[in-house]
Amino acid sequence: MVLSIARTYFPEGTNGKLECEGKLICNTIELPWKNNETKVSCIPEGKYFIKKRYSKKFQWHLEVTNVVNRSLILFHPANNALQELNGCIAPVTKLSGPGLGLMSRKAFAKLKYLVYKAIDQKESVELIVESGFLTLEG
Repeated sequence: MVLSIARTYFPEGTNGKLECEGKLICNTIELPWKNNETKVSCIPEGKYFIKKRYSKKFQWHLEVTNVVNRSLILFHPANNALQELNGCIAPVTKLSGPGLGLMSRKAFAKLKYLVYKAIDQKESVELIVESGFLTLEG
């Protein structure tokens, strides 16, 4: 399974569209880009892998692995990147501003279901993070 996030960067936060094979799963919010600094920046663009992870705080969630100079980069619910994220990625149903979103738990449940299903079937789950781009339809 290959997931991709196409990002748009703002000073207050980073917004993205998370897709699987061209189909929109949900939107994402992250911290602004600050040179990959721990706990204050989103992660660099690139290719990563996702695995299942459990913690008392988030229960079952998702971890992004092999992030350069970073650890414990997670997918977990949050609606405000600056207040609720330390470098992680939050799925949201709807974007409401730079680094802000709505109905994160709903979007997270949808993403977790898809990813866990793939992992349970012994599929690897790759994540590609890149800059967003405008598409012209017509």
